[in-house]
Amino acid sequence: MKGGTRSRPPGPKPSGKPADAPRRHGLARVLSKAGVCSRSEAERWVRAGRVRVGGRVVLDPEHPIDDGMRRVQVEGLDAQPPRRHYLVLNKPRGLVTTARDERGRDTVYRCLDGSGLPWLAPVGRLDKASEGLLLFSNDPEWAARVLDPQHGPEKTYHVQVDQVPDAALLAALCEGVGEEGERLRARSAVLLRSGTRNAWLEIVLDEGRNRQIRRLLAAFGVGVMRLVRVAIGDLQLGTLGKGQWRELDAGERDALAPASADAGESARGAAN
Repeated sequence: MKGGTRSRPPGPKPSGKPADAPRRHGLARVLSKAGVCSRSEAERWVRAGRVRVGGRVVLDPEHPIDDGMRRVQVEGLDAQPPRRHYLVLNKPRGLVTTARDERGRDTVYRCLDGSGLPWLAPVGRLDKASEGLLLFSNDPEWAARVLDPQHGPEKTYHVQVDQVPDAALLAALCEGVGEEGERLRARSAVLLRSGTRNAWLEIVLDEGRNRQIRRLLAAFGVGVMRLVRVAIGDLQLGTLGKGQWRELDAGERDALAPASADAGESARGAAN
């Protein structure tokens, strides 16, 4: 010891913040995580002066919040966050999976018109030309577990293609191909039925990349005529009509996204 000071033991420098201090998030993110709107919509609300924190109007979407929605009020909204909802929609072809489209195209939200539901976000996406099972929720944590690339459920598609693939091509789809710096592959690809000039395949993915199936097939010179997502995990599209939706029951909801990553890994292992 020199000059009456005591040296600090080696190790990381103390941050001065208690270990159990609440975690801070930006105001727009807090609104989104509460399930009241999308993050981009929250940013618009904040900048428009519709949001108060502790009674004071805040105009910065990144204003730090460390106690959730407790002191946050939004003009025109109830004080209590909306009830959590979990929906499955049979998306029709021709709709874009977005809340707002800059080109004025019809969106998947057309299917929810008049439902009286609070704001919901799509859980993943289907492109305009694709159809089938699409999830919606205002529970961002549940949605994140569904979309988790390691523990999330597999997705099953029925795909009509413009030729009749042989066994070698089906194997190559599972082996995969490099495309624009990404490795694209199917977990499985099987022939369902075929005619003289086209065929239907069942393709299962265990990851979600942008337009993955279309890009994968195009890399092998195969064109997609129709693409329908028929299942996510054990949840089947079934007989749900085109453009129709229904609420998931608690069992379906929990099977898609177990509360812990460990539980999700166990479920995936049991299904394989």
